[in-house]
Amino acid sequence: MREKLTKLFVAAAIAEAGSWLALLAGMAVKYGPPANEIGVKIFGPIHGGLFVAYVALVLVVARLHRWRPLPVLGALVCAVPPFATLFFERWARRRGMLRTAPEPARPLTPVG
Repeated sequence: MREKLTKLFVAAAIAEAGSWLALLAGMAVKYGPPANEIGVKIFGPIHGGLFVAYVALVLVVARLHRWRPLPVLGALVCAVPPFATLFFERWARRRGMLRTAPEPARPLTPVG
């Protein structure tokens, strides 16, 4: 279950960033020369749903992996600026905050 939720968190971080891109493109069309709102009408609710899913998964995964409060706050703040969820996910992965299985023990080497 822990592994599945962690993978879902990663997918939500990527999808939330992708929905930002689609929403920004929709906004460019809305406020640009074509002045067509269809992109915002389609991608606005999609982005909103993915935003909520990302926030919920941050809270669940943070509890499962026992994150400290500051990284949890960082992950939640990263949901606001475009594409920041990608940077947080990569940062958390590099620091081992998304490990799903314990690392294998290193073999003992004789000294002397």
